[in-house]
Amino acid sequence: MKKKYFVFVAMLLCTAFAFSQGTITGKILDGDLGGPLPGASVVVKGTTNGMAADFDGNFSIEAPSNSGVLVVSYIGYITKEVSFNAIGNVGNITLTPDAEALQEVIVVGSGVIDLAKERETPVAVSTISAKEIQLKVGNMEFPEILNSTPSVYATKQGGGYGDSRINLRGFDQTNTAVIINGQPVNDMENGSVYWSNWAGLSDIASGVQVQRGLGASKLAVPSVGGTMTIVTKSTEKEEGGFLNVTAGNDAYIKTVAAYNTGVNDKGWATSVLLGRWSGDGYVDGTEGEGYSYLISLGYKPSDVHAFNFTFTGAGQWHNQRRSDLSIRDHFNFGGSDFRKFNSDYGTLDGDEYSFNRNFYNKPIGTLNWDWNINSKLSLATSVYGSWGRGGGTGSRGRNFGISPFREDLTKAIADGDLPYRTAQGTIDFDAIVANNKAGSAYTGSGPYENMIIGSNGYSEDGVNSGIAIRRASMNSHNWFGAISNLKYEINDKWTIGGGVDLRNYKGYHYRVVNDLLGLDGYYSTGNDNLNTGLIITETIKASPFRDTGLTSDKIDYYSVGEVKWSGFNGIVEYNNNNKLSAVLQMGLSTQSYRRIDYFDQPNNVTSDKESKTGGYIKGGSNYNIDEKHNVFFNLGLIKRQPKFDAIFPNFANIVNEDAENETISSFEIGYGYKSSFLNANLNLYTTTWSDRFEARSINGVDNLNTGTAQFNGLKQVHSGIELDFVMRPVDKLKINGMLSIGDWKYKDNVTASVFDANNDLVDSATLYIDDTKVGDAAQFTASLAADYEIARNFGIDLAWRHAANLYSDFSFQLDTRNWANDAQFLTPDNRGALKLPSYDLFDLGLDYKFDVTNASDLSIRLNVNNLFDTEYISEASSSIYTDDVNPTTNVPSTTYKGIDTRNFVWFGFGRTFNVSVKYNF
Repeated sequence: MKKKYFVFVAMLLCTAFAFSQGTITGKILDGDLGGPLPGASVVVKGTTNGMAADFDGNFSIEAPSNSGVLVVSYIGYITKEVSFNAIGNVGNITLTPDAEALQEVIVVGSGVIDLAKERETPVAVSTISAKEIQLKVGNMEFPEILNSTPSVYATKQGGGYGDSRINLRGFDQTNTAVIINGQPVNDMENGSVYWSNWAGLSDIASGVQVQRGLGASKLAVPSVGGTMTIVTKSTEKEEGGFLNVTAGNDAYIKTVAAYNTGVNDKGWATSVLLGRWSGDGYVDGTEGEGYSYLISLGYKPSDVHAFNFTFTGAGQWHNQRRSDLSIRDHFNFGGSDFRKFNSDYGTLDGDEYSFNRNFYNKPIGTLNWDWNINSKLSLATSVYGSWGRGGGTGSRGRNFGISPFREDLTKAIADGDLPYRTAQGTIDFDAIVANNKAGSAYTGSGPYENMIIGSNGYSEDGVNSGIAIRRASMNSHNWFGAISNLKYEINDKWTIGGGVDLRNYKGYHYRVVNDLLGLDGYYSTGNDNLNTGLIITETIKASPFRDTGLTSDKIDYYSVGEVKWSGFNGIVEYNNNNKLSAVLQMGLSTQSYRRIDYFDQPNNVTSDKESKTGGYIKGGSNYNIDEKHNVFFNLGLIKRQPKFDAIFPNFANIVNEDAENETISSFEIGYGYKSSFLNANLNLYTTTWSDRFEARSINGVDNLNTGTAQFNGLKQVHSGIELDFVMRPVDKLKINGMLSIGDWKYKDNVTASVFDANNDLVDSATLYIDDTKVGDAAQFTASLAADYEIARNFGIDLAWRHAANLYSDFSFQLDTRNWANDAQFLTPDNRGALKLPSYDLFDLGLDYKFDVTNASDLSIRLNVNNLFDTEYISEASSSIYTDDVNPTTNVPSTTYKGIDTRNFVWFGFGRTFNVSVKYNF
């Protein structure tokens, strides 16, 4: 009996064990092509059981129980968790490529965000996922993450935090549209993008898509080179959060914390993010500090309506290096750390002090509303407001013993011309303060008697005009806008839509006193409306969170720029079951300009209002030959309104009647190949930018001491070839690469009208720039990067980047007194822009993730940028050849990497590093 009982119990145990473990099978597929993903990783969550799918995407894995979760991943695809409640086949598991990650995260507002789709939208596009941004940005500048994409050239420029800039297909960022959550952020007056205002983007970005060329945006944006579309986090669907701490070279430290409540049963959800960074800066004298913040509130009461409110910004201050120096200045004063040398800073009372500090806070609030009117008709609306406050500091005064005039720093110090410089080339601010205090007492009447007063242009009544103070030039603004797009699906092939884009912008430009540097007051003569000068003793802090002096006493200038914009667009799309797709877009916009000057033009304070109408028409088609091959083309014409300074050149309230719209025409063809092993894209493009207007200061030309040269009809032609690819040759290895070959030139010479200081036409001057290479961006770039998953939670990546055919910038600054600038282009036999040395950089990354619990993990990431500490020149602003003779000095000609050391350059950073620890919960 006991024996039978034992056998019975054993049988029960075996049966229970058999039902508690078993084999899970399935197949892993590519979400785009539907084909298998050989080598995809499958792991039973919470265990060490893992395997790779076979060549046909099939897998078979042992599970310890009859329920659990499979974690399925593949390099370049979004990781997916699949639940199972029984032993057996779970069917097909489809993974989505990272290139579609942007569209996956958008909960609300997708109707105003124009994202290109692979094998459908006929444009050249590259997408950087949130994971790559968060892993690899570290303490780099946000635009630098895009250097691995074709035709992108991003540098740190002077090297202060947030001072980076980006070129796309050879066009600078004033001609590259930057759109955040569907809203344009390029300055409404000059088109600039200041990345210091967006220092928190790496924390809040869900991804960034670079659309080269015409792009897919329905807005009439300043897109000549292309469009950067950045999508930030909207309210998250699931509860959770993270804490991230990053430390790097030069005392860099950054802490970011975020929490999401998840969606409750009534459709409400909230996400909050806060961050802070600080550091000394790689470049000498560029310390800084900043804060990033985001709050997102979502509400989705039904499938018909969805709302999302987002408020985000990144207030910061940082000292800058604005003065590019000659190579020999870097060598003579920088020593072994010559790349870090900064001539714009020094010490004051033993502490670091700089003439140049940038400070800004630009919060932006956005309310998105998605309305699914019915199964075919939908309306997406976004209302936003932005309030920028801040500016930059600099020196003000007639103390000529601080900075060199018409010569480099080395010679000026050697000649004894700079008594307020140290032997190390930095500024002696203690000596400046002593000089300011040594002035005689003010002898004028009023409450300022016996005070020490300084001025830039007044030297009576005991006022000292040989002083220096630190002023703050403010560039604040209020910007409100609304975007609304209506979309109607006629049938399963045809879709039509239309929308509006409304903007109202007011920019405030003025100067205030920031630091008197030992003086009791500053005598300002800048306001022509006053019969006498104004003595100012009040100072305004150089802080993004303090009063910026909009209602305080001002010096030098005070003007307001008003820009209003009304845009309308229409779109027709055709898609024949993903075989053939075509799109035609049209837009019309009206931009009005008005300038108000409270200081310099007492008889014409408010200008006439000027309006310009522009528009665009663009279209293209994509044809999927089969599941692997596709071809596309696009072409378009843009008539873009001129910038604010073209309407009111030389800071005058006189409308430039000759200002006309710029013309941009573009044509592009492309080929794509996609499989589970290789994704590749090849593009050929040509873009012509004509009818350009530029106004620049001019000196010494045609017997003119000072004035303005106005160039009409400037023309550039940019053509090139782009190749990018992603390979997955073996399990756990992904290889990215790109090659970009550009031919970017100025076309035709151009004659300028020359105006004197009173805005009277006095002469003309011809620039001989036909076939001159466009500078400031490498015309040949290549990169190759490998990401390898050594173990399930351990990864390594190594990237190589090459830049060549880089030329010195041509900036239209004409001054025959300074032989190092663009005045050489006034002669027909000039040798064009100087070609700079090519360079190669390597970056290394390591990351490891710990599975803390089923609901949380801890990860560690190390980035080493410029791994081999390569010396390289990233930009130059002069074109001095080795056999050029300086007519004013006998400075000898020596060379560095084949170019003359008298050239003024920016050096790229040496080796930098950062380590981050992130806890997800």
